[in-house]
Amino acid sequence: MEELTACEGTVHSVIFQNAENGYTVLRLLTEEGEVVTVVGCIPCVAPGEHLAVSGVWETHPQHGEQLKALELDRSLPEDEEEILSYLASGICKGVGPATAQRIVDRFGADTLDILEREPERLSCIRGITAKKAQEIAESFRQHMGLRRLMAFLGQYQLPPALAIQLRQQYGDAALEMVRDNPYLLSNDICGVEFSVTDEIAMSMGFSLESRERLQAALTFELSHNENNGHVFLPRGKLVAATCRLLDCGEELVEQALDDLTERRAVVQERVSGEDACYLRRLWEAETSACLRLNKLLEVEADKSRQADRTLAEIEAEAGITYAPQQRQAVRLAAERGVIILTGGPGTGKTTTVRGIVALFRKMGLDIVLAAPTGRAAKRMSELTNMEAQTVHRLLGMSWNDITHQVTFQKNEKEPLEADAVIVDEMSMVDLSLFSALLRALRPGTRLVLVGDADQLPSVGAGNVFSDLIRSGRIETVFLREVFRQAEQSAIIRNAHAVNLGEPPRMDSNQGDYFFLCRRDGQRAMSTVVELCQTRLPEKMGIPVENIQVLTPTRKGPTGTVNLNRLLQNAVNPRTPEKRELQWGDRLFREGDRIMQTRNDYDVVWAKADGTVGTGMFNGDVGRILQIDPSGEWLAVDFDGRTATYSVEMLNEVDLAYAQTVHKAQGSEYPCVVLAAMPAAPSLMVRGVLYTALTRARELLIVVGDDAALRAMAENDRQQRRYSGLRWRLAHSKE
Repeated sequence: MEELTACEGTVHSVIFQNAENGYTVLRLLTEEGEVVTVVGCIPCVAPGEHLAVSGVWETHPQHGEQLKALELDRSLPEDEEEILSYLASGICKGVGPATAQRIVDRFGADTLDILEREPERLSCIRGITAKKAQEIAESFRQHMGLRRLMAFLGQYQLPPALAIQLRQQYGDAALEMVRDNPYLLSNDICGVEFSVTDEIAMSMGFSLESRERLQAALTFELSHNENNGHVFLPRGKLVAATCRLLDCGEELVEQALDDLTERRAVVQERVSGEDACYLRRLWEAETSACLRLNKLLEVEADKSRQADRTLAEIEAEAGITYAPQQRQAVRLAAERGVIILTGGPGTGKTTTVRGIVALFRKMGLDIVLAAPTGRAAKRMSELTNMEAQTVHRLLGMSWNDITHQVTFQKNEKEPLEADAVIVDEMSMVDLSLFSALLRALRPGTRLVLVGDADQLPSVGAGNVFSDLIRSGRIETVFLREVFRQAEQSAIIRNAHAVNLGEPPRMDSNQGDYFFLCRRDGQRAMSTVVELCQTRLPEKMGIPVENIQVLTPTRKGPTGTVNLNRLLQNAVNPRTPEKRELQWGDRLFREGDRIMQTRNDYDVVWAKADGTVGTGMFNGDVGRILQIDPSGEWLAVDFDGRTATYSVEMLNEVDLAYAQTVHKAQGSEYPCVVLAAMPAAPSLMVRGVLYTALTRARELLIVVGDDAALRAMAENDRQQRRYSGLRWRLAHSKE
């Protein structure tokens, strides 16, 4: 831990401030007469204010040393000169330098007290009407409310940015609401760990058996398990987990849960033999998905008698002959409202999708193609010669700053203008996104869902693709035949072997598949770096940008954290021409490959043709084009979309020379180098290995421990996800 430096003084000037998240760059005039640059989350700060800062020194590439604030105390200005600077900075709507001067001339050092307690006295100043005095007072009251909220949170070492979130959600009542129930801080909006919130509440005198504590713990457990993929928890498991969290008896928790279900904050329903407890929004998503899917299934699609003739025309035009299962899928697309197409690599999913697209075109249907990620959508476009987009962009996804929830422009009130929708990589689609998609489909829209059921499930809650297949309600075509051309690929042969529980072959050279046995983590790490830096580019002519390193884990010598640091220095080394930007313990350099690590619906991007849009999503990969000489922003190219990231946004991107297998799901790369070393038990499973192998399109090199590979192939353990979609669909027609 770096030693903290203390610094105290008066704010001399504010260089930069982001009103949305509070990130600030300011000049502090210390008591010793020095001017120090301070950066950090310091919302609503203004010249004249007193700050006592504790932080760590950082060296900015262009601006030199600056103090990154980690802790701070702040107080309002006291003398007339400081108060004038404070008011003249624009903290109050309607007060500029001239008006500030008149107010301070009249009230002097009492100015701020007058603004807060006797604002009507402002109307005695020339140019300030009673109405304007009221507006100034209201603006100052809001400003002080936010300051007091930040001060309250600061007592408990909570970040100032949290005050902005609370203010956006609860308005002027935010501080009063948090004082009345500090457990609000652990809800979906704020996301403070329950243990932290509990400690705050205890210090404020809340009882161990308080209703607020018990109910907050229950909803925290449901939210926590949503992050583990669960749509609901059985009542017994929820009560037991909450009792462990609180170290209290079941009777109290049971009563609190009954109170939550009575006011519908939690929905309890008998599902598949369990008393299932849902967060209300997940229950609504699941029941809505089931209802709307049933309506699509009820619609009698056109059963064209000309289907076989149309199929023959498509085969003739494409110069191919469909296998029986492929022919079945294309025919079902003509006859059913909803179908599922699933199969592993080399089984002809792409050819079949092309056939379905051709069929829909001959039927005169407006077709929309979509996939969960930008890379998967781009690959779908290339394979079908049609535009495809992410499901998020298709639905017009955005972020509501008031409710702190995702919203969709396309829904039942403004549905998609499409007669047929084809979604690829369905195994990645979680329940909330699938429900939103169904809400945006007009009655009678045909829906084709494509994916590999053996890949890892979605990161978000639910097991949608598997639930749909296993429900038995939707016509599903399983493509199992590996075509002769695909059989020549050792990548595909090994992937199918792993899917059957057999380890991949350990031959060193199998054409498009190589295995390099390295049982020591350091040796494996060195081999991976050497492959990317010299062996593959120089000996096999593979450009660095076509190589993607995958690993099951973030930790250890062959985890993403360590590999990204080493690969950055190996394949994009420091040169005088490349600007750099240090952000915490991470270094970004022009030319670096980076990844968006969480959804940000407000990032603005532009294409070369002038097209402008918003939103970057978890898993999007780009390259740093330029770093601002002043170090305040960097420009990133995401497959032709250029976005600008200010420094305070850098906590949502990371280097992407190495990615976890989970992050790579839905993407394909010309060359994959897989670091396969022992990791956490939850990662040493068949699904992770199978997904990793199927990310490689032309060349796969596995570097690692042969015993680890055998263990992964043999381990078909899948964490159970509590989801009611399969049960609802299977029983909705009973």
